[in-house]
Amino acid sequence: MKLILASKSPRRKEILQREGFTFEIVSKNTDETMDANLSPYQNVMNVARKKGEAVASLFPNDVVLSTDTIVCLDGKIYGKPKDRKDAYNTLATFSGMTHEVVSGVSIISKKLSMTMYVKSYVTFKKLTKEMIDDYLKTDEPYDKAGSYAIQGEGRSLIEGYSGSLDNIIGLPIEYIKDMLRVMLNEVENR
Repeated sequence: MKLILASKSPRRKEILQREGFTFEIVSKNTDETMDANLSPYQNVMNVARKKGEAVASLFPNDVVLSTDTIVCLDGKIYGKPKDRKDAYNTLATFSGMTHEVVSGVSIISKKLSMTMYVKSYVTFKKLTKEMIDDYLKTDEPYDKAGSYAIQGEGRSLIEGYSGSLDNIIGLPIEYIKDMLRVMLNEVENR
């Protein structure tokens, strides 16, 4: 009967609200450990699916949306920074480089489940130590994969991007909104 967002992310909440969805937020702690034997794409889809399954078991008659977003450069995955030093090192690594932002998305209902990933690219400016230090003072990077927020002050670090901006923010809504509406309509018309 309803859409459940299996995430506490304020950014994902804002994107769904902007698109006119009515939903509840229910999040469960889930193991987000990446498997070194899998590609970043397989890993991000597995984590998204695990997050969704943990919540779907509590809401078997509803549609559950879950997402996980990672940042990759040269095959290395950059999640949320552990501390200031980690955030600094990540941003210094991204300086002058183009990296991938990959979101795994899982939509689960009683009749249909799907899991996919969406990839976008972000190119950073050549960053100075001062630029990185100034950005770290904002406290913005500490809960973001890749240690930056393109929709916030982190935009000043970025030369450009290609692909879905909403994906870079954390929820590639343009790829899933029609499927969500179909699944929600199917649930409501049972």
